[in-house]
Amino acid sequence: MNISRILSLPEKLAMAPKTTLHHKGRNMIAVASGKGGVGKTWLSVSLAHAFAKEGQKTLLFDGDLGLANVDIQLGLVTPYDLGTVITGKVPLTQAIVPYAEGGFDVIAGRSGSGSLANIPLSRLQLIFDDLQLLSSQYDKVIIDLGAGVEKAVRLFAGNAGTLVVVCTDEPTSLTDGYAFIKVISRENPGINIKVVINSANTYREGEKTYATLLKACQGFLKISPPLAGIVRRDTRVRDSIRSQKSMLISYPNAEATGDVLKIAESLKSL
Repeated sequence: MNISRILSLPEKLAMAPKTTLHHKGRNMIAVASGKGGVGKTWLSVSLAHAFAKEGQKTLLFDGDLGLANVDIQLGLVTPYDLGTVITGKVPLTQAIVPYAEGGFDVIAGRSGSGSLANIPLSRLQLIFDDLQLLSSQYDKVIIDLGAGVEKAVRLFAGNAGTLVVVCTDEPTSLTDGYAFIKVISRENPGINIKVVINSANTYREGEKTYATLLKACQGFLKISPPLAGIVRRDTRVRDSIRSQKSMLISYPNAEATGDVLKIAESLKSL
């Protein structure tokens, strides 16, 4: 996206029909987890690239207000980020930067700025409203959320069209993933939750992990969040993060890449 296009976007949004605001984030996919370290940001980056690869105009929004790192994983240097938007220095549209190699746009967070996690709910709501308006210019908006159930996470997760909860087979990941689903589903009855099992040794083991989570959700919450997909354990995921490139660029033929492409295909029609 060139500079003139960024600067003209507010005018385009101002002229957009108000009906575009009433889909309640239908094309927004929030990626969340009960705990950190489960590969949530990597999955968000990979999904954004996968959608772009299929010709869908895609925006990746780093909504982890305390420990943002989308720009770090992609090796991006951004003149503005979510921190400058929240402080009112620039509008949200001006924080958009292109990730040219992947063909999608990014709004970066501010890495290591824990103070952003403490902003008032009213300000968070304004940011989400701006993002929802901006989403009318995209086919897909991927929101990488922080781990846990802080107010920012609950706000963005509860208003996205689809919520993808990432878990691994670690007991703490499953316990925290269940707790996250419990909080979000009770605050937002009928929310569209899907589950991704990451770092599974095999598809079969991933299915067993999902079955454990599903049993708890059905037994205690009376809901059955469907499985969006399983990503097999792959050492090249770590290598792609270290190289600060999308997995689809570094290792396009890796097993984990193929698994993400399948997940993106299952989410494409949402």
